[in-house]
Amino acid sequence: MAKSTTRDLTNGSPMKLIIGFMLPLFLGMLFQQFYNMVDTAIVGQYLGVKALAGVGSTGSINFLVLGFVQGVCTGFAIPVAQMFGAKDHSAMRKYVGNIIWIASIFSVVLTAATCFLCADILTWMNTPEDCFNEAYNYIFVIFLGIPVTFLYNILSGIIRSVGDSKTPLYFLIISSLLNISLDLFMIIVLDMGVLGASLATVISQLVSGVLCLIYMIKKFEILRLSREEMRISRYYIGRLCGVGIPMGLQYSITAIGSILIQTAVNGLGSTYVAAVAAGNKVSQLLCCPFDAMGSTMATFGGQNIGAGKTARVKRGLFDCSCLGVGYSVIGFLVILFFGRNIAMLFVNDTNGGSIEEILELAQRFLVRNGAFYIPLAFVNIVRFLIQGMGFSQIAIFAGVFEMVARGIVALALVPSLGFDAVCFANPAAWILADCFLIPIFFRCYKKMKLKFSCNLRLESAEEN
Repeated sequence: MAKSTTRDLTNGSPMKLIIGFMLPLFLGMLFQQFYNMVDTAIVGQYLGVKALAGVGSTGSINFLVLGFVQGVCTGFAIPVAQMFGAKDHSAMRKYVGNIIWIASIFSVVLTAATCFLCADILTWMNTPEDCFNEAYNYIFVIFLGIPVTFLYNILSGIIRSVGDSKTPLYFLIISSLLNISLDLFMIIVLDMGVLGASLATVISQLVSGVLCLIYMIKKFEILRLSREEMRISRYYIGRLCGVGIPMGLQYSITAIGSILIQTAVNGLGSTYVAAVAAGNKVSQLLCCPFDAMGSTMATFGGQNIGAGKTARVKRGLFDCSCLGVGYSVIGFLVILFFGRNIAMLFVNDTNGGSIEEILELAQRFLVRNGAFYIPLAFVNIVRFLIQGMGFSQIAIFAGVFEMVARGIVALALVPSLGFDAVCFANPAAWILADCFLIPIFFRCYKKMKLKFSCNLRLESAEEN
């Protein structure tokens, strides 16, 4: 195995390590956004506002299901990172072996359930009739691709857990370029509509997942499993579920609030749905650094807790927080001066709708969200660090607070204040989540510090 294949985050400057690990993750997430962003841009440009609204109206249910998948996969990778940090490679491989079994079961069950309930879910969400078919055709294929989503997220998560954040980036670049080509071919040449956009997304992610698998088999000797390490173990399955399921539920609980907001927006009409869809796509692009910071801190926290280095965890929080605040200011300035222009990627004058109104609404949505990017930075950094430390069950409550905030806005404020209330739903969720996360981090940190201090005293007493 090449020396540079893995990266130890338990030694060296936390700031340098965080930046070095985060940048490939950021670029990878940026390219991953192209999967949905290119879909939306091409759909909006070539198929019109109704198709754009159809794809946009599936955003929250997409996040509910695929967010659960991504959360579970991130959680599964945390014990791998902890065992890598502790230099217990045998236990690390046993976790990987059991991840394969449990991820296979999850993917089959989720695919069957979501495809069966797809039409009912869209009906419950009050999806507008004039874009219902487009929404169904798009999200049904995305749900069929859930096993592919599991494949990529599991493998890339394991690769990152051992310190390699660059390789998944290279594969995402390849698959994103493929996604763009397939989008154009299936929508423009084959005239497949939104169905072509969803097929392009699934095929492209399949390519990136297969590339990760081939690379991991060939390059990571440390991850080559024996038959014994592939055996199902109740202990390892229990530990993986104990970390992974709460993280997945956290995403899904957060998404429930987003679904309530999306349902409220759907009731305002297709123009508002299209505006929020365009605004969300721009926001997702600009928020990639926050997502990268979160994933970085999950691995950083996991490795350092595995190595028993609690002081580095606190230092890592401070360093990453400085990065988060700095980028929050930059992101808001980008929105302020260029948000409307970026939103124009998703609509044009041939869509048959009120283009100026859609762009004005999208810019209003973006500015009011961007003004609260600092609270969003802390939501990602602190929550994922808590999870990396092994407290996934506690961090899940952050999702509950987000859901409550969005639910109150959707049910109590949107009916009376309309779109203005929608614009402040995310900021309210981020602030309320921070009110829980920041105090609970220091409580978890104190608990881990006490645990390792007790272990050191016991080891010292045994030596004497």
